[in-house]
Amino acid sequence: MSNPNIKHKVYLTPAERKDLTEQSRNGHASAKRIIRARVLLMADQEHPEGRWKDAQISEALGVHINTVARIRKSFVKGGIESAVTNRQRQTPPVEPILDGEKHAHLVAICCENPPSGRVRWTLSLLVEELKRRGLVVNISRETVRQSFKKNKLRPWKKQRYCIPEDDAPRFIAQMEDVLDLYTAVHTEEEPLICMDEAAVQLTDHVKNPIPLQPGQDPKEDYHYERHGSCPIFLFIDPIKGWRRVKSYERRTRIEWAEEVRHLLEHEYPHAQKIKLVCDNLNTHHIASLYQAFPAQIAHRLARRLEIHYTPRNGSWLNIAEIELSVLHQQCLDRRIPSQEILTQELQSWEEERNATSAQVKWRFSTEDARIKLHHLYPQF
Repeated sequence: MSNPNIKHKVYLTPAERKDLTEQSRNGHASAKRIIRARVLLMADQEHPEGRWKDAQISEALGVHINTVARIRKSFVKGGIESAVTNRQRQTPPVEPILDGEKHAHLVAICCENPPSGRVRWTLSLLVEELKRRGLVVNISRETVRQSFKKNKLRPWKKQRYCIPEDDAPRFIAQMEDVLDLYTAVHTEEEPLICMDEAAVQLTDHVKNPIPLQPGQDPKEDYHYERHGSCPIFLFIDPIKGWRRVKSYERRTRIEWAEEVRHLLEHEYPHAQKIKLVCDNLNTHHIASLYQAFPAQIAHRLARRLEIHYTPRNGSWLNIAEIELSVLHQQCLDRRIPSQEILTQELQSWEEERNATSAQVKWRFSTEDARIKLHHLYPQF
């Protein structure tokens, strides 16, 4: 009586049983082939000595019970050769659903704007769009995905970066000025300083967060209380490995002028001229010194300051922005409720960072820009 619980039942003809018996006794056959032949003989439902359960076969032959089940399945679907050799029957190649013309239509659809109410194209939307346009009767999402992989298309991903300004000659001129400055030789009399600003949002927890415990990740409620924002100024000497960061209640010409004066008179009092790299913010100008201080002091400070502006939409050229990214990752990526706590945290981060004299090694030169950004340069 056959076992009703077996999913794939083996029924051998007399010829198949004779063939398997010879293979199981062949001393020149591989061990795997002999084991597989014996599994089929013991699992045969037509022979009185067969009808073994998978667990019994597994214990008798010393193989895993899942292996027995796989051999049964291979025999039912592919015959003796498939079960004994563990090779699947070769199926004839299937004609692709998307030929060259339909594939070109799919690429064109991906480059179009998504339907109204949708941010981007998805696999499901593209499948429906192909059907709607009558290009295919039926197609799977996997076929569309493989098409993306082949053509390196990623309609679900959007990359954000600074697009250069329309005035390409001005962008190039300011970019090459900054790049030449980075590769120039700098001394203690004429150091290189980069500065940038950022706004930190002050937030506090509504409910106390749950701390980290063994087997439990830390948790915090997504609700928070907002306490305004606080601007910070960051100055960095990328060669010396020194930086200073300070927070203010507001950001005006006065605050920038105070920071520049502190830089010239306290950090670098013996420097003849400081080469300062900053962006085109309206407060980053010599005029701010004359608004904050008497003309004699402003003139004295201005003569020791040489400002190099990064181009519009070219803030990536400012080394200070790299340092601001490090500051955010190491110190600011959390909820900070007040300016007092922010000031303490910034001071601790600054002291630790300066203790290691972490430098920034800029490797992108003017020659590299003319190669990688050649599309920005006018053609003659």
